[in-house]
Amino acid sequence: MRSITIDPITRLEGHGKIHLFLDDDGCLANAYFQVPELRGFEVFCRNRPVEEMPRITTRICGVCPEAHHMASVKAADAVYGVTPPPAALKLRELLYDGFYAGDHTTHFFALGGPDFVLGPDAPKAQRNILGVVAKVGLELGAEVIRQRARGQRVVQIIGGKALHPVTALPGGMAKRVTKEEQQELIGIGREMVEFAKVAIKVFDDVVLANPAYVDLILSEAFSHRTYSIGLVDADGHVNFYDGTVRVTSPEGKELCRYQPKEYLDHIAEAVMPFSYLKYPYLKEVGWKGLVDGTDSGVYRATPMSRLNVSSGMATPMAQAEYERLYSTLTGDASGSKPVHATLAIHWARIVELVFACEETLRLAQDEEITSDEIRTIPTGIVGEGVGTVEAPRGLLTHHYKTDERGFITEGNLIVGTTNNNAAISMSIKKAAQSLITGGQEVREASLNMIEMAFRAYDPCFGCATHAALGRMPLQIEIREPDGRTRETIRRFC
Repeated sequence: MRSITIDPITRLEGHGKIHLFLDDDGCLANAYFQVPELRGFEVFCRNRPVEEMPRITTRICGVCPEAHHMASVKAADAVYGVTPPPAALKLRELLYDGFYAGDHTTHFFALGGPDFVLGPDAPKAQRNILGVVAKVGLELGAEVIRQRARGQRVVQIIGGKALHPVTALPGGMAKRVTKEEQQELIGIGREMVEFAKVAIKVFDDVVLANPAYVDLILSEAFSHRTYSIGLVDADGHVNFYDGTVRVTSPEGKELCRYQPKEYLDHIAEAVMPFSYLKYPYLKEVGWKGLVDGTDSGVYRATPMSRLNVSSGMATPMAQAEYERLYSTLTGDASGSKPVHATLAIHWARIVELVFACEETLRLAQDEEITSDEIRTIPTGIVGEGVGTVEAPRGLLTHHYKTDERGFITEGNLIVGTTNNNAAISMSIKKAAQSLITGGQEVREASLNMIEMAFRAYDPCFGCATHAALGRMPLQIEIREPDGRTRETIRRFC
């Protein structure tokens, strides 16, 4: 049996690899998506004061530290049983929307975009941000960089620094926003809304205007009928910072809706021997392995999933794009028919980018963000708390248990990429089955299109791997200078 290894897979955060196994006829026999890196932050958290966690967990990831910061501080709020003042909640959400506007820009233009702007068949040396700039022009490239800077500036003003913010505390925020800073935030918000219009036009001109790309998005090779999961507000709209968790079936029917603190009643995690990344699934349905359909507990927690579980977007321009997406892909602008196309996640990300830009401007204009009432000092301790937000890559949950002094005794993190692990594995295999057939050469372009199946999820493996009980499997290969293996040491337990 012949094997092909894609290692490392590219344009993602962290490290992963794909193993493809071909039978004697040259057809795909099986595909394995492996995450070989291990970090184990759940162990690092133990015996630390819970109030330190919002500062420590931002270091889990340099790509989405704001997501961990917010999930962590919400869990710390719950541990102390304290509710932040309205101004503090608005500041947190404003910071988070600014972060989202920058993060989604990065993925579409630098990570996912090259496959569409340059084409899946383009030489791999060109499929990157520099190739995108060369194709679309220096001015658009500069505007993308400016948009990234705008998001970081929002985080810096509210969070204290552009990366790894330190502003959120149990019960509120560490600093208020001045009137001068508010005016700057309003200016940034207006510029972001203008950029959102540019992003829509680029997607129209590059992706939707190309019938081959639309056919690729709608192709069966890049489609899975799974459950969808995401946060929705009281009106059923997408909300990144707060809300209830809604789960819908492959047919679009509601399976359940629950408070984030109830997540263990609905979510469990399976383990595979070939990866450090776990496989969450819906308890109500059960784990049937890496298969889709109504009888399988596999779900997706992506931008497209968030749209699937929602009734729409809370801002006008984003709502118009939401309706256009569903009208184009399902014929029904209401969103009542879920979209299961993996590559449509990119379009959903554009819809969310528009929403984040509009929300940044709306919250920046709210006079309450300059209030001095930004913290409620904790006076007691509950001893357990769960904090959930929508990371750009999917639902993110921090769960802490503490002793009576507030020192962590147990921690659990389920991050966006972990939620999508089963679906990513399935998407890679299905794409490979359609692209690798007997008697045909496996081209580099075909391997890139297999990578496109996981790239749509914008995975981040640095924060997704966990420590398990006991000792972890380990393999060390000692090689001679010429590359020959001299000795292999294995510990599998």
